[in-house]
Amino acid sequence: MALSVIGAGFGRTGTLSLKLALEQLGFAPCHHMSELILHPETVAPWVRAAIGEAVEWDEVLHGYRATTDWPACHFFKELSVRYPQAKVILTVRDAGRWFESTQSTIFNEESLKRHEDHPMSGFLRSALIQTFGSDLHDRERVIAAYERHNAAVCRSISPQRLLVYEVAEGWGSLCAFLGVSAPNRPFPRA
Repeated sequence: MALSVIGAGFGRTGTLSLKLALEQLGFAPCHHMSELILHPETVAPWVRAAIGEAVEWDEVLHGYRATTDWPACHFFKELSVRYPQAKVILTVRDAGRWFESTQSTIFNEESLKRHEDHPMSGFLRSALIQTFGSDLHDRERVIAAYERHNAAVCRSISPQRLLVYEVAEGWGSLCAFLGVSAPNRPFPRA
């Protein structure tokens, strides 16, 4: 099964809500950072990829139809080349609100310490430092990295293949982009 949807948006942009929505739309299962927390045995290839080693993406994402969040968003270019038919969704939100959300969740000291002994800590250290630098609390630098990433996605992916999306939009634009019918239930909020 080939990957059908690549989530290119950073965590804290609605990626868990998008994961749940994609799964409801039939793009299941969807890979999200939570998969690495639940299945630490799957972390090693992501760590290798983060340090620049070649990985076999079909093996890393075996059985998945979609991705959102870290770690896949870090490799959106590689994944978009490997899966040229996959659609790419860049989840976005106001940069200042995104930064504040990261500080109270994924980038706060307690959260980072909680994962120090988890196998994914190697990936996180590598990928986060590559992306944001060593100070995850430097508002200006972290927001600049967020904006650079979003701009890189928009430059790298053809407009026909890319949806820049705020999860607050709900089903409409997402379903139209994916060519599926909107379900008769509320959009997931996670």
